[in-house]
Amino acid sequence: MDAATVAHHVRVLGGIARSAQLCRRGATRAQLIRAADRGALVRVRNGVYAVPEVDASTRLAAAHGGELCCASALRHHGVWVLEHPVGLHVWVGPDARVHPHDGCRCTTHRDEGRAAFGVVSVVHALIQSVRCLGAEGFFAAFESAWHLGLLTGSDRALVRQGIPARFRHLVDIARPDAESGIESLLRLRLSRLGIRLESQVLVAGVGRVDFVLAGRIILEVDGRLNHDGPAQRHRDLVRDAEAAAAGYETLRFDYALIVHDWPRVERAILGTLARSRRRMHEQR
Repeated sequence: MDAATVAHHVRVLGGIARSAQLCRRGATRAQLIRAADRGALVRVRNGVYAVPEVDASTRLAAAHGGELCCASALRHHGVWVLEHPVGLHVWVGPDARVHPHDGCRCTTHRDEGRAAFGVVSVVHALIQSVRCLGAEGFFAAFESAWHLGLLTGSDRALVRQGIPARFRHLVDIARPDAESGIESLLRLRLSRLGIRLESQVLVAGVGRVDFVLAGRIILEVDGRLNHDGPAQRHRDLVRDAEAAAAGYETLRFDYALIVHDWPRVERAILGTLARSRRRMHEQR
């Protein structure tokens, strides 16, 4: 069997395969070694081979002994995840052996089921993420996956059923229109303070804004790690000026403030809300 044919069999098996699987398909171990020498395969570890197009994270998970899972799988699927995890999350199943590899900083998941190689589903990764990422991380990832069209109604029901009962209310209050995980995080935290927000509101003369609070306070959230520079800053100022002309007050928060300096954000929102209520009371 030539190298191209061996590589074809690996692709049929999902892109990563054990040598025993390939030998059952007619390949010899010498042919596997030769295919790796010629670049048609990548040797992941002893007895495991991948085709070159399989991404490095998935290959590293296979080297560890299983599938990319939890936060790592969510990122692979394009889902927004709060903060970057240190090392990979790898599902190996309840009893499988973990294999040592260079620079291993993996988080090993041993929940029930039979792990293979590759990447777990979005549903499986979300269920796993509750315990690793906590309520806020799970909620933001869940809304992101829903917004991206990665969750059907049946999928959402499976996630709700699969997570501990104390987290199920998060599925119940989730929405599909959050355009960033930071928006999800802000809405969840304010709901805990008893503050309700209108999301994705169309304001005449301003356009669509992230949130409106108490009818006259606009909350804008920049979920990007880096701002787009002076041009975007100018557009934001124009929007704020138009909002002020229409009687709104605008508060803007970025990723760093919401994730790393929440008490400051909370004080700003509560203070602005208190002033707004006082003004409304005085006008009566």
